[in-house]
Amino acid sequence: MKDLPARRLLLVHAHPDDESINNGATMAKYAAEGAQVTLVTCTLGEEGEVIPPELVHLTADKEDRLGAHRIEELAAAMRELGVTDHRFLGGAGRYRDSGMMGAPQNHRENAFWNADVDEAAAHLVEVIRSVRPQVVITYDPQGSYGHPDHIQAHRVALRAAELAAEPAFRRDLGDPYAVPKIYWNRVPRSAVEEGFARLRASGADFPGIADVSDVPGVVDDVTVTTEVDATAYAAAKAAAMRAHATQIVVKGPFFTLSNQLGQPIFTTEYYELAHGESGAAAGEREHGLFAGVAS
Repeated sequence: MKDLPARRLLLVHAHPDDESINNGATMAKYAAEGAQVTLVTCTLGEEGEVIPPELVHLTADKEDRLGAHRIEELAAAMRELGVTDHRFLGGAGRYRDSGMMGAPQNHRENAFWNADVDEAAAHLVEVIRSVRPQVVITYDPQGSYGHPDHIQAHRVALRAAELAAEPAFRRDLGDPYAVPKIYWNRVPRSAVEEGFARLRASGADFPGIADVSDVPGVVDDVTVTTEVDATAYAAAKAAAMRAHATQIVVKGPFFTLSNQLGQPIFTTEYYELAHGESGAAAGEREHGLFAGVAS
């Protein structure tokens, strides 16, 4: 315990690339400042679409080798962010990408959507009790935009935090530990609108421009409790996103997914404190994830 870094952050994400889009700047900032940053990814993203024509053969309906390729992309992204502790939930490939809500892939036996929540959470309990993070980041109950794997990641993360603190649960997985703060990924509507205004004014060459409703986790500004200004790490975030080349095309401070609709890259990243005590004065936002927590 005494050898643990003073600040410890754990992120739970559904697929490779989710971490870089949502939290890349935050991860780079805290890693550079000496915090322990641990990423747990729940699937390999096997059902993702592929942007580069020369890699389309990897998709699930062709060679079904996209998952293995995305392991490499994620490793490259972590190098760009300076993150050295990355794990797959239960080991690489234990849970498969479930596809979009309502897709036939939802019903696969090994789809993450079908995983027993307590069984999946036990894998994360071991990580939590080992890393002992003061801060956990994951999605809201709707998975930010309704993807089954995002919803399941939320369920597993919260259940794991609950079980990790329970003295009677699986002492073979480590000593009990209660996570002080849990955050959900959010984006305030004003920041999204400003970002799209910048995109339109830039004249960037995209086939189209996404809509505010296309951005996961958009909420009214008052819902956001915490912001992390990591603009100094904009280049690291963009490089990490670029490393996920099958999924993302980066053009300056903007990007597209497979729909080819331009979106802004956010380098101030936003959160809602879902569990724990705020480190800010009443009515104010926190300006760091570790505000108010002891080392």
